[in-house]
Amino acid sequence: MVTFSAAVRPLVSHLQRQLVRHAMSPRITPVRRCNLTACSSKYVLSQMHPMWHGPLEVPGGDHQSPIDIAVKKAVFDSELKPLESSYDPQTCQQIWNNGYSFLVEYDDTTDKNTLKGGPLQDKYRLCQFHFHWGESNDWGSEHTVDRRLFPAELHLVHWNSDRYTLFEEAVMEENGLAVIGIFLKVGKRHEGLQKLVDALPAIRHKDSVVEFTRFDPASLFPSNIDDYWTYHGSLTTPPLTESVTWIVMKQHIEVSHDQLAVFRSLLFTSAEEEVQKSMVNNFRVQQPLRGRTVRSSFTPFLQEVP
Repeated sequence: MVTFSAAVRPLVSHLQRQLVRHAMSPRITPVRRCNLTACSSKYVLSQMHPMWHGPLEVPGGDHQSPIDIAVKKAVFDSELKPLESSYDPQTCQQIWNNGYSFLVEYDDTTDKNTLKGGPLQDKYRLCQFHFHWGESNDWGSEHTVDRRLFPAELHLVHWNSDRYTLFEEAVMEENGLAVIGIFLKVGKRHEGLQKLVDALPAIRHKDSVVEFTRFDPASLFPSNIDDYWTYHGSLTTPPLTESVTWIVMKQHIEVSHDQLAVFRSLLFTSAEEEVQKSMVNNFRVQQPLRGRTVRSSFTPFLQEVP
C-alpha cells in the first residue's frame, strides 16, 4: 500500500477527519460498469455529487474500491474465521448529514465496539456507519456481485486499535481500517432500521446534526454473517487511501421501498442554498481489480448466490 510521506501527513490530517471519518461516499467520472444501461448512463452520473464530476488524484491507485465481485473467481479460503463483533448501543452519539451521505457516529475512545476474527489479525473499533443508495431501486450499491446491483449498501467503518492510537493514523496505514459492507434489497420493512429512518427528517439538509442514542449496529446485520467475501481495497471517498480490509456479506438485508424513500428525501445541499439537490446516487464508480484476489469464507459451488 502507498502511504503519504511525513511531510504531507500534517496537511491531510484535517481532511482525513472530516472527509473520511465523517464521509465515505461516491466519486469519479468513467461510466460505471454494470448490467443496467440506465445505471451507466450519462444522466445518472450527471446527477451524482459534484465531487465525482471531475478526476481525482488517487494515492497509489492499484487497490481502489469498490469492485465487482465475480463469485466463481473468488478463492475459497478455509482459514477465514467467523467474525466476532461486540457493540454497545449506549456509545451511539449522533447522526450527521455531511453532504455526501448520513453518518451514525459512535464513541470510539475505548474498546466498547469491536470487530475481530474473519480475515482480521487485530481488533478494530467501530467509529461510524453510513449508506450509499441510488435514485431508483435498480441501482445504488457500490460493490456488485456478478455485476448485479442492489438498491443500497451499508458500510460499517472500523479502525485498528491494536496497532494505532487514533483513527487519523489508522486511515493512512496498512491494515488500518476494516469495513463491513452489507447489501440492501427492497422487500419487507426492516424493523431494526426504522428507528434510524424516523430520525432522518431532522437532518434533511447538509451539515445538520441531531443526537441519536442507544442504537445497536448489529441489528442491521443479516442473519448469516459467516459467509462473506474479503479483499484489500480503499476508502470510497477522499482521501481514497488503500488502508481497508473489505468484508462484504453474501447475505443481504431487506428494507421497504418506503424506508429507502426517506433516504432519498435527504439533500446534498444546505438550507441556505437556492437550488436544492436530492441526496441520491451517492456511490463511487467501480474500480479495476488489478490482479487482486477476492477470497471467500464459503464455497460458491455449494451455496446459492445472494
